[in-house]
Amino acid sequence: MTDWFARPVLHVTHVDASIRFYVDRLGFSNPWRFEEGGKTFVAQVERQACALILSSHWPEKVGKGLMFISLNVEPETHEAAVAALDALRAELEAKGAPVKDGRWGYRLLVVEDPDGNQLYFNYPNELADGDARASISAESEAYEVAHPES
Repeated sequence: MTDWFARPVLHVTHVDASIRFYVDRLGFSNPWRFEEGGKTFVAQVERQACALILSSHWPEKVGKGLMFISLNVEPETHEAAVAALDALRAELEAKGAPVKDGRWGYRLLVVEDPDGNQLYFNYPNELADGDARASISAESEAYEVAHPES
């Protein structure tokens, strides 16, 4: 069996400035970058199992990215998940990251990078009935929020 490893691309205006934001404000590391003529065009940032590629190759796509990031917590309880997100929020706010609340059918912690790309961290789903239709509705609502022109 072969495992897949996905690294989504976030389109940014200035890769070096974005690296500084992800490293200094969000706690990522920067394992590699591609430079040419003294300018960085592509780089990877990562934090634990979350790896993102930052690219300035397609300026028309800058700021249109949306990443949905889940935290795996032990023990897998509602309380542990809420505590982990609250701790992440406190960490990011202490580093000066722009953190705000959001909704995608349930509560989110939202971070927007300097170009407008968004990272959605989900709090535990608190839908009372656990109905799959509610989850689908939440996904549709999030799409509409992220793509208002559609």
